[in-house]
Amino acid sequence: MKRLFVLVVTVFVCSTTLAWSQQLLDGIAAIVGDEIILESEVAQYAATLALQMKLDIQNEPQKFNELQKNSLQNLIVQKILLTKAREDTIVVEDSQVEQVLEQQINQWIQQIGSERKVEEYFGSSMNKIKRRVRKEIREHLMVEKLQQQKLQEVKITRQEVEQFYQTNRDSLPELKESVEISHILLQVTPGAESKQQAREKIAGILERLRSGEDFAELARQYSEDPGSAAKGGELGFIQRGDFVKDFEEKAFALQPGQISDIVETQFGFHIIQMLERRGEKINVRHILIRTRPTKADEERTLKLLLAIRDSCLAGADFAEMAKRYSNDETTADKGGYLGWFEVEKLQLPEFKSVVKELKIGEISQPFRTRFGYHIVKLLNRREGGKLSLQRDWEQIEQWALMDKRSRAMQKWVEELKKNLYIEIKNEIKE
Repeated sequence: MKRLFVLVVTVFVCSTTLAWSQQLLDGIAAIVGDEIILESEVAQYAATLALQMKLDIQNEPQKFNELQKNSLQNLIVQKILLTKAREDTIVVEDSQVEQVLEQQINQWIQQIGSERKVEEYFGSSMNKIKRRVRKEIREHLMVEKLQQQKLQEVKITRQEVEQFYQTNRDSLPELKESVEISHILLQVTPGAESKQQAREKIAGILERLRSGEDFAELARQYSEDPGSAAKGGELGFIQRGDFVKDFEEKAFALQPGQISDIVETQFGFHIIQMLERRGEKINVRHILIRTRPTKADEERTLKLLLAIRDSCLAGADFAEMAKRYSNDETTADKGGYLGWFEVEKLQLPEFKSVVKELKIGEISQPFRTRFGYHIVKLLNRREGGKLSLQRDWEQIEQWALMDKRSRAMQKWVEELKKNLYIEIKNEIKE
């Protein structure tokens, strides 16, 4: 039963410099092929897991030490899989990276209290936090995609499920009330009017720059990037992969002192100035004018989602509508399928209140979260209590498949290890 919940998947944690770990002298903890794992990376990985587990680092040092040991092993596995993902030229879309990034930042803001408090906690500006986390998310998604491709080959028979249940029945947890759900998400995006207003505003700023006004001063006055405006728009030295593709392509094409034309990204409109180039890194300033959704954009999005719901109620397949319309890139290709959740552990309170009222097969009215407008379909509901093979077949089958895939993944990782140079430079000490 020990393997039941240890499916080898990448755990995404922020490696941004935590305030308490800034004093560490960094060293190499391990080498995996061409990848290195820093001691600070292990400490920061463990610290973020401790935050998620609500572990008191100061008062429970032994538990944290054990967490650090496990963190090093997890990071080694991640680097092994990342190396394989790069060999297989696994690619993830910029839009998916940005969606996960925004979700992660929003989760931290909700957990810690505000954007400013997040910056204080991680000891860094929001721009720098995003820059570092963006790279990790891309690597996480690459490994996740690799695992999905590998694990989809692993199937399970009815006999294997029954054997799993008989072997583990005494250690299987009692179930809480759980729901199986799918959803369709429509993000509220700026319409043509909002974009035109932002473009006109930044065009006026560009004209002033071309007439000789100071870039840094105009950035302080007008830029809507809170992380860089006060610094005259300066972002510091960046390398490829730190920012979205459209921004980087324009920035890296500039010469020192040169100012770009207007650059559009999903965040709005930018003007970029190259300050300095050092090898593969550049230091740039930018001015950002955001495109913000208007009330009309909210109404347009809600109207479309209501129409989608009406189509589903009239007989259209919910999964097909999710594939066609949903803006949740992690679930759209799966027909909006989110899976099973204990009701009380649903992270978004809006979801919790909605699914409690739904009957099996029902589709909710549209509701708003920080991600946009959703409709949810309740696929199944399971009452709490001891597991029964007949009643809870789907859940037991899911656990049995997870266990089989976990063993298959562990075996595959061991095979990949044989072709890689791996050296642990610094074991975590007691």
